[in-house]
Amino acid sequence: MNANTPATQTHPNDPWSIEDWAFPRTESASEQLAFLLNYAVLAPSGHNTQPWRFKIAGADLGLFADRTRSLPAVDPGDRELIMSCGAALFHLRVAIRHFGYAPVVRPFPDPADPDLLAFVRLGERLEATGAPTMEDDRLFTAIKQRHTNRRPFADRPVPDEELGLLEAAALQEGARLHLFTQPERKGILADLIAEGDRIQGADEDFRRELAAWLHPNRSRRRDGIPGYAQGVGDLRSYIGPFVVRTFDWGGGRAAKDRQLAEGSPVLLVLSTEDDDAPAHLAAGQALARVLLTATTYGLSASFLNQPLEVAALRPEVARLIGTSHPQLILRLGYGPEVPTTPRRPARAVLSSSRYL
Repeated sequence: MNANTPATQTHPNDPWSIEDWAFPRTESASEQLAFLLNYAVLAPSGHNTQPWRFKIAGADLGLFADRTRSLPAVDPGDRELIMSCGAALFHLRVAIRHFGYAPVVRPFPDPADPDLLAFVRLGERLEATGAPTMEDDRLFTAIKQRHTNRRPFADRPVPDEELGLLEAAALQEGARLHLFTQPERKGILADLIAEGDRIQGADEDFRRELAAWLHPNRSRRRDGIPGYAQGVGDLRSYIGPFVVRTFDWGGGRAAKDRQLAEGSPVLLVLSTEDDDAPAHLAAGQALARVLLTATTYGLSASFLNQPLEVAALRPEVARLIGTSHPQLILRLGYGPEVPTTPRRPARAVLSSSRYL
């Protein structure tokens, strides 16, 4: 299956198919912000829940956490939900710069509304402060090229120079990236990933929650994880949710994920100094910058967050990296081409209001 799956081809207003020439340069700031959301919604999210919503009032856009799409079994504190929104915020920042504006972001502007994560508006034209840079252009191009890749990666090392630039990308957004390249170190983290799989696979609430976001290949749902994203054919994609929901599959998943982890050239843990909502929003932006930067180098990534989603194991990861607040675990390498996963149209996550 190629990147243009039938579901993607037949759905109108698919953000993956939006072209930058359609940017409404002569329209109002609100029309421009609405268009730019097509790039924000291409950000990754847990189970592809896309847990964000936006409101536009005049020249201001509000980014809100959509807690109706929360994952109480795997993410009871909405830590990953807010990180997903942070990734969408970074995509939006990149798109704003690409179209010639300096983004103005005010995080958490209203302490009385914890769902309001940020205000965003178009700032000065960049010709007044410096035109979009080559890095800006590369990051923008990478938005549509980046896809979570759950397939095995090639046995090919990632150059140290590129790993250093990924570390710098995380630091630029207020986070740290911890690299695992040696087999012994990868093995320790892989053991924690496998243990997380066993614990989650034995948890009925976790299995039911995951199954609710797994969809057949030919589903017209624009969220969740279609079978083809996991390399599953049409028939297995129909029975997969039943199997996931009904049986304890933790042992088999643990063996598979340990092999994926140990066979990947690099494992990465992203951490922050704090562990509150602002830190989680920053971690999401750091994640997006790292993923887009990696994409510009031809690298693929997928998530192995299981030890951070099991309360008893997260401290073990913290001890392994020597800091208190690990937020995400990634595997990184050179992978095969994979299809896009569905996204809801920007208009489905946007509402207009006189007041934010």
